[in-house]
Amino acid sequence: DGAEPIETSALGRIAYQAARQLFVQKLREVESESVFSEFAHKKGDIVTCTVSRFEGPHLVCKIGEKAEATMLKGDQVPGENYRIGDRLRAYVSVVERRGTRVRVMVSRGHEDFVRRLFELEVPEIGDGTVVIKGIAREPGYRTKITVHSTNDRVDCLGACVGVRGSRIRNVVDELNGENVDIVRWSEKPDELIKNSLKPAEIADVQLDEAQKRATVYVLKDQLSQAIGKGGRNVRLASKLAAWEIDIYELGGDTSGPPASATAIDGGAEVKAESAVPAPAPTEEKKNEG
Repeated sequence: DGAEPIETSALGRIAYQAARQLFVQKLREVESESVFSEFAHKKGDIVTCTVSRFEGPHLVCKIGEKAEATMLKGDQVPGENYRIGDRLRAYVSVVERRGTRVRVMVSRGHEDFVRRLFELEVPEIGDGTVVIKGIAREPGYRTKITVHSTNDRVDCLGACVGVRGSRIRNVVDELNGENVDIVRWSEKPDELIKNSLKPAEIADVQLDEAQKRATVYVLKDQLSQAIGKGGRNVRLASKLAAWEIDIYELGGDTSGPPASATAIDGGAEVKAESAVPAPAPTEEKKNEG
């Protein structure tokens, strides 16, 4: 009938290739499910991983037997240098399926990395006696963390610091020397702002409830410490307290522009204010503060 003969060997090769592709696909699906099952419950936890390679500015780390995790540039800590083969601890921020693959993201710059370190290091946080109310962090430089005790007999600051500073020292060592300030939480905004600006000593705080803006007065020798290098101290305090903060020198020359740090949308702008400052607190008010 004119039909061309069929080459059975060619059909055999096609069938083999199709079967092989199907086998590889199924194998990937099984491996993907295995990785997802292993790490889905580890999201929000800390794992130990090994740097296996670099992809541009990003790190690819091996975790477990077959799984890999990516640490983006933004999740790395400024000042930390990573090399292939380095073992490090990191926070698992993302575990998600993408087709037949599983995407795992880890971070050392995440605020919750610090949270989990404290939860692991401080039993009172682990059992809920001490509660972390907030964290503000600039990775590699400074972290401020507010804590509150649910038990009047347990001092939240002492619990976090530990005997002779042992607990906080372990956290700081893991963060490679990053400064960590433990701040006592208060439901009173003025007290919370004072505490958040430590180690600077604050003379007075005046609140504008409508604008959620705080005017803070400090003595001259406390001004630079209150603002911090590059505005870091006031920037973190503003984020922690969720108030915009202006800082003025107490008793300074109000005819000229005062030194001020204004927190705007979570960032800080350190500048000389050209506006006329709020009136300095009276002597009676200063005595109360």
